[in-house]
Amino acid sequence: MKHLRHLAITLALSFSGASAHAANVLVVLSDSDHLELKDGKVFETGFYLNELMQPAKALLDAGHEITFATPKGTAPSVDKTSIDKMYFGGDEGAMKASQALLDKLRLLSSSASPVVSLARVERIGYDHFDAVYVPGGHAPMQDLLVSPELGKLLRHFHDRGKTTALACHGPIALISTLRDPNAFTTQLEAGDAAKAEGKWIYAGYNLTVISNEEEDMAKGLLGGGEMKFYPQDALTQAGGRYSRSEAPFSAHVVTDRELITGQNPASAPAVAQELLKRLK
Repeated sequence: MKHLRHLAITLALSFSGASAHAANVLVVLSDSDHLELKDGKVFETGFYLNELMQPAKALLDAGHEITFATPKGTAPSVDKTSIDKMYFGGDEGAMKASQALLDKLRLLSSSASPVVSLARVERIGYDHFDAVYVPGGHAPMQDLLVSPELGKLLRHFHDRGKTTALACHGPIALISTLRDPNAFTTQLEAGDAAKAEGKWIYAGYNLTVISNEEEDMAKGLLGGGEMKFYPQDALTQAGGRYSRSEAPFSAHVVTDRELITGQNPASAPAVAQELLKRLK
């Protein structure tokens, strides 16, 4: 019923109407509303508003359908610090439009959210979906990177060369495809050089994620806390070929085979455009 309700909402919000080339895009979010930091501290977080809603609006405007999912099917949370016009190029109207669309989708509702679990996605069938998109916010660092359900889905997409797009902290979800992501992240948390067991399916891929420099610059958001490790280190130690923008927090998108990655919040619109190109 959730899936059917979601489709009805999606059709109602598809501003360009029916499309002869409509695709089905799976958007995967975190179940978590927090990130555990060093020394037992906790940071309240979720997805970044612009990183979810700018691509979602672009997809809906193009006539595509979206299914929203989290590992457990729990309604996701928005990072309140991301509700800021600076993430929308200073355009308060654009920020409010994203908030309005989020409200229409009812994603945050504990009782009426259209979000489904990844187990439900598997029952629907991975082949039902033409692409997957994972936005950022710190929340994916809590659960998506070790989600076995997400790892299975991403391996399916990789094996079939199906478009996989991720932005900012979202690319950390790629770690879920390792043979033992829990052991890998435990090594990172201990401050050790992490070594993946077996070859990572994305080893040798050109990719990006929020940079160590940007993480250091944004430390103030964590209220005096410190992350257990940075995603740039995780992806490079797993075997990815990392690149970043020359200026911190400027847009930077990398495409390699089926993979599209964006470095930071400013990269979300460009990730959306790359994703739309693949869906034509």
